Amino acid sequence: MIGSKPFVSGFRLSGVKGIEVDSPQELLQEFEKLTNREDVGLIILDEDLSKHVRDRINKVRIERAVPLIYELSGIRSEKEKVDYRSALRRILGV
Repeated sequence: MIGSKPFVSGFRLSGVKGIEVDSPQELLQEFEKLTNREDVGLIILDEDLSKHVRDRINKVRIERAVPLIYELSGIRSEKEKVDYRSALRRILGV
């Protein structure tokens, strides 16, 4: 779990560990650290921050099957409409 303080705090209440960051660049740094760990199978990202560095995140998605990377809408954001067909094409290089 990587995200803003309010985002991570909500998950901590349910026992999920998280890393608090203040900017998309910090999120990306922590994200890259976690992707290099073999004991991490799932990374949940605060979409309010991750949307600014999504190209880099998608590159990791293309290169690796593990960890599974999931972006959740943040506290401040409206639900973003995602074109999954287009995203899948980019990932598959079609």
